Amino acid sequence: MTQQAQVKGPASYFPSIEKKYGRPVAEWKDLIRTSPLTRHMELVAWLKSEHGLGHGHANALVADTLAEPA
Repeated sequence: MTQQAQVKGPASYFPSIEKKYGRPVAEWKDLIRTSPLTRHMELVAWLKSEHGLGHGHANALVADTLAEPA
């Protein structure tokens, strides 16, 4: 019997984000990348106020997106 590798960090939220909000993670990341906002907590607040995301989900998306190589 084999064990599947468990996803850790912000990406562990991605399946529940897609299920709860009905958009793929790639779409959320595109919104974050094209936003005029650049600071982590500004982006989190924007996702919460404008798109109705919970704090943990918004934080996970922003953290993962901002950690991508430039």
